[in-house]
Amino acid sequence: MSIGAIVFDKDGTLFDFSATWDGWAAGVIATLSEGDAALAQKLAASARYDLARLTFEPDSPVIAGTAREAAECFARVLPGRPVEEVEHFLDAAARAAPLAPAVPLAPLLSALADRGLRLGVVTNDTEASARAHLAAVEITPLFDFVAGFDSGYGMKPDAAPLLAFASAVEIAPAEVVMVGDSTHDLIAGRAAGMKTVGVLTGPARSETLTPYADAVLPDIGHLPEWLDGQ
Repeated sequence: MSIGAIVFDKDGTLFDFSATWDGWAAGVIATLSEGDAALAQKLAASARYDLARLTFEPDSPVIAGTAREAAECFARVLPGRPVEEVEHFLDAAARAAPLAPAVPLAPLLSALADRGLRLGVVTNDTEASARAHLAAVEITPLFDFVAGFDSGYGMKPDAAPLLAFASAVEIAPAEVVMVGDSTHDLIAGRAAGMKTVGVLTGPARSETLTPYADAVLPDIGHLPEWLDGQ
């Protein structure tokens, strides 16, 4: 099989989801609730976040949803706070999130680029947050394409943003691998006609991803070995 490009999801794929976002979410809920314990519980319930265990529930819409969808979860229990205002707050807070790379990213991505592969990121986060996170770990130059849900290409699980990547790097979709931690990622990849690889650095387990994936790997560090077997 000829593979010319890889497009990555961001959260749960390049960055370990729980290590990056679980503690961050607790801080966001504390800020938005302003010390009101009952409101904090409502915010957590709306976002499907467990305040006792400080972790997102596997079915939380925040995990694979867009930044707007996350804002809607919180805004619906915040009377008088427009969703646009909440989204702006979340986006600003997300740019300062304590990032936990799933693996050492620069060496891995450099090795993939050295194989002649074109690399991209398609996330349901905002493009600005995505670029801030890539810059924070000094890997932006390794990517040929970065898109968020607000970049004008649509959002996963729609295939459109993945096809935009394939078009931008001039690689046929059948020669692109989509790597992600959620069914949103893999469904989008399949719809785009791409190979799909699931990783277990997000909340979804192998049995959830397997029906939509050509392979499920522990993390993206296993990609070179998988590529060697193709």
